[in-house]
Amino acid sequence: MKTSKKIASIPFEEAEFCVFDFETTGTSARTDKVIEIGMARIRKGKIADTFSTFINPGRPVPYYITNITGIKTEDVQDAPYFDEVYSKIKEFIGDSVLVAHNLGFDISFLRNECFAAELEMVPNAAICTLKLARKVFPALPSKSLGNIVKHLKIRHRGVHRGLGDATATGKVLLKMFTTLREDHNIDTIEELISFQSSPSLPPTFNIKKRKLAEDLVKVPPLPGVYFFKNVKGEIIYIGKAKSLKDRVRNHFMSNALRKSKKIVQAASSLEFKTTNSELTALLAEAELIKLHQPRFNTMLKNFPRSYFVKLGSEDFSTAEIASTFEFDGDDYYGPYPNRNSVTETKEIIDKAFQLRECDTKEFKKGRKCYLMDIERCIGPCIEDNVKESYSEELKRVHEFLSGQNQSAVDRLLNKMKELSEKQKFEEAAQIRDVVQRILNQLQRSSILSEPLNKANVLIEIASSPKNEYVMLLEGKMFFNYFFVEPQAPPIEEAIEDYFMNTRNSNKELSQKDLERLKIGLSWLIKNRGQIKIHYLKNYSSKEELGASFLFTSN
Repeated sequence: MKTSKKIASIPFEEAEFCVFDFETTGTSARTDKVIEIGMARIRKGKIADTFSTFINPGRPVPYYITNITGIKTEDVQDAPYFDEVYSKIKEFIGDSVLVAHNLGFDISFLRNECFAAELEMVPNAAICTLKLARKVFPALPSKSLGNIVKHLKIRHRGVHRGLGDATATGKVLLKMFTTLREDHNIDTIEELISFQSSPSLPPTFNIKKRKLAEDLVKVPPLPGVYFFKNVKGEIIYIGKAKSLKDRVRNHFMSNALRKSKKIVQAASSLEFKTTNSELTALLAEAELIKLHQPRFNTMLKNFPRSYFVKLGSEDFSTAEIASTFEFDGDDYYGPYPNRNSVTETKEIIDKAFQLRECDTKEFKKGRKCYLMDIERCIGPCIEDNVKESYSEELKRVHEFLSGQNQSAVDRLLNKMKELSEKQKFEEAAQIRDVVQRILNQLQRSSILSEPLNKANVLIEIASSPKNEYVMLLEGKMFFNYFFVEPQAPPIEEAIEDYFMNTRNSNKELSQKDLERLKIGLSWLIKNRGQIKIHYLKNYSSKEELGASFLFTSN
């Protein structure tokens, strides 16, 4: 994309920009398709106009994309195809400068959609706010749109939707204008495009203490935790990183955050410990902060809330949504990443099975409700001889939450057929929708297909630079390398105990066990695409398990 001489000489604050964002069926422009476009036009330093539309990709929307964006196949099946809406897209873009966060991604889809439909690609100049952010906000550990929006205190509506992300990107660009002019002497569009494409300058360091400079050189580009110490050797700050080298260097940059500058001013030396993955770095950081209580660390950390489906252990128990888990004898399936996904699962259970849906107080009144009349509940509130059938129904729910969907589908299909024969087409259509939602559950939002309190799994972290495995045995976590004292037994020993059935019969979890679970589950939800879960019940011995995995330690 070339920049015309006329546009090149325009002061960048006076130029017209078209910020755009695609939602797609996947990440490959060669094999995936666009399902939505959102655009925001910036004129005279303000968002002046917007445009958005669904686009028919000619294929179903994958469930995991629906889970991220909320866009379903039925949303796009009647939408225009790309070639049918491209004239409107071109008209909206006009002669403006194209803008996107991670421009390469969106441009590649635009180019491939044009190529596939034999349409002319727009020739406009383009700006990437991700590239700009790397130069304007070098101290930020992540340059994702979400992180930059949070840093700039921008309100971001419609996250992971075309127009929502395009509008947020436009606001990010407008916030950058002052810094681009004052700190980088940029005046024109030509200079702005040149600036985003120029090689990153080495960070400016201001290290007056020789020991700190020597320590910094030794820091590797590996996951781990790092420690700033004062002249007395006391730890004043502990941090964690996916890449220690990149994260620690940010503290020494001339435009580092104010807190980082204070830490460096107070520090006399720097140490680090590598871990096998970001997860174990995160866990180590949390435990070491509690142990040493460094001056510059915030002691209380908030982790993203997780959600669970809880099935009680008492007679005539029901399915409930829980935002916390307890090892109280009840079964907790999950975790689910957000309330929407766990609510959908709960609604499927209510419509596909015949458990009671009332709370304990209402149940004890012993009065029938309409759910029994429409065959959504067996009616244990008034029936005396349904204990066995209710237990069977509860067993089916356990199977469904473990990923065994067929029995629920068969039952609903039979019910749908009965309703159709009775010409109750509206009710039959509702059952059909539930069946579709169950089929979508094949790519479930829950991480584990066993209750958390009973899960015996080996979690393989594929993204780690070294072989990293975390073992979860009924709430306790074990690692193949974790240096924080007191160390948990290594995975090899835990595996031996599991297959020899020599585990400690005391299943009470310590506060440290619970905190590790909270931190670990939050990370696993966020990075679910980087993990693979192996259920120990599928292996008959440690030898069989060992044939599949190679454990390494430091």
